[in-house]
Amino acid sequence: MDAHPHRHDDPEHCRDILAQLNDYLDGELAASLCRELEQHLAECPDCQTVYDTLSRTIRIYRALRDVPAHLPQGVEDRLMHRIKVSLNMEKT
Repeated sequence: MDAHPHRHDDPEHCRDILAQLNDYLDGELAASLCRELEQHLAECPDCQTVYDTLSRTIRIYRALRDVPAHLPQGVEDRLMHRIKVSLNMEKT
């Protein structure tokens, strides 16, 4: 028995589904398209993996975006120095 029942007979359909994931996760996808996407995800383990990874990444980003980043002492100064040096190199 095949561990992946979906054989990607229509890889273009997978691409179309994956192109809609951001709108789906943002709640901006039409209800009829949501049902189609959810049905596809239930049948396609590869697309389900992409969905799971993207949704976890978004949850982590949203959880961390409001947490101020504290850089170790001196990192910001060194970073700004490198940016300035890099910009000066581009001018020459």
